[in-house]
Amino acid sequence: MKFSQPLIPARLLCRYKRFLADAVLEDGREITAHCANPGGMLGLKEPGERIWLEPNDNPNRKLRYSWKLVELPDGHLAGVDTSVPNKVIGEALHAGRIPELAAYENIRAEVKYGKSSRIDFLASGGGLPDAYVEVKNVHFRRSGDWAEFPDSVTARGAKHLAELTDMVAQGHRAIMLYLVQRDDCGRLKLAADYDPTYARAFEKARANGVEMLCYRADLSTTEITLGPALPVDSRQQI
Repeated sequence: MKFSQPLIPARLLCRYKRFLADAVLEDGREITAHCANPGGMLGLKEPGERIWLEPNDNPNRKLRYSWKLVELPDGHLAGVDTSVPNKVIGEALHAGRIPELAAYENIRAEVKYGKSSRIDFLASGGGLPDAYVEVKNVHFRRSGDWAEFPDSVTARGAKHLAELTDMVAQGHRAIMLYLVQRDDCGRLKLAADYDPTYARAFEKARANGVEMLCYRADLSTTEITLGPALPVDSRQQI
């Protein structure tokens, strides 16, 4: 997924009202950027951080900048736009770059299923059971090379796990696919202390056949693409 415009650097002043962030451009101008992230963004919204913004000249958009990346103190990058994972995974699925799903012939996005829900991707064809793929964004890290999910309570996430479990019961494949949008992580575990209900739903879903996959994104100021597969910890303490 290439950015539509070259990203420009800025310094974060504050993130507020969930979807807004004030920043200072390199020429000293203060601007307000759109922050496409409803989550806690723990560790990624500290004033003074160097961030990367995507400008736009669309007259129909209220804000001229969108916040895309955070430059971490050790030189690594983290993505903050929660719409990115679906775009990256969609490109990878159509290109056959996810081995677990490469044999499928058809990939459709936003297909109705469950109880008034839409699955992120439905893979079908190739003589295989249909595969229901739900994508989650991950950018929370506290220690070591552990990425953690979630960074806040997500009742919606637990609902998705229950619906994926129902798909397995109906004879389909169901896959929860986590995309880690930071390049300083090498594995994934649950942040059960932030949302024990989600952690229990995760373990129940996995015990009932929902496949748990994790990939890391390759991030740069020009594009974000699918990186390597990461292990998902199987020893959660809930």
